[in-house]
Amino acid sequence: MPLKIKIIMNKTSQQYDQVINVCQDIFTKKMKDYGIAWRILRPSSMTDQIYIKAQRIRSIEQKGISKIDEGVRSEYIGIVNYCIMALIQLEKGISESDDLTEEETLRLYLAYFKEAKDLMMAKNHDYDEAWRNMRMSSYTDLILMKLKRTKQIEDNLGKTLISEGIEANYLDMINYAVFALIKIEF
Repeated sequence: MPLKIKIIMNKTSQQYDQVINVCQDIFTKKMKDYGIAWRILRPSSMTDQIYIKAQRIRSIEQKGISKIDEGVRSEYIGIVNYCIMALIQLEKGISESDDLTEEETLRLYLAYFKEAKDLMMAKNHDYDEAWRNMRMSSYTDLILMKLKRTKQIEDNLGKTLISEGIEANYLDMINYAVFALIKIEF
C-alpha cells in the first residue's frame, strides 16, 4: 500500500475513533437519564426511529432551514446510536425489563461500533477513501435507501434470497452516518 494512502487511512481511523467517542458520550449520558428503556422496542420500531432522523436530515438539506434548534449533527449521532441499539436488540431480543447492566450495555455498544469500524476499514481499503468525495446529501440518501431495504427485509420476516441481512444494513448506516460526522467535525 502506498505511503500516502496509508497515512490517509490512518487519519480516517483516528477520526472514526473521535466520532465513536462523541457518540458513546451521548449514548452514556442518555443511558444515565433514561436507563435502557429502548430495550422494549422491537427492531422494526428502531428502524422507524432511524427513518425519522434520516428523513429530518433530508428535509433540512432540501429546505435549507431548520425550525428546531438542533442541526443535522445530532440526527447523525442519533442514527449511529439507534443502529447500535437495533443491533443489540437483534442479538438479545426485546425485553420488558432492564435486563442489561450499564457495563454490559456499553460492552455491546463498543463491540458493534468496532464491528462497524472494521467493516469500514476493509471497504475503505478497496474504495480508496471515495466517501471523502461524496456529497453530504448522498450519505442521507444512502441511509434512506438502506432503511427501505431493512424495512423490506423486516416485512419478509428477515428472509432474503441473495441479499445481505438486516445487520449488514445497520452496519452500513452506522458508517454512512460516521462519514457525515467526520465531515461535520473535521
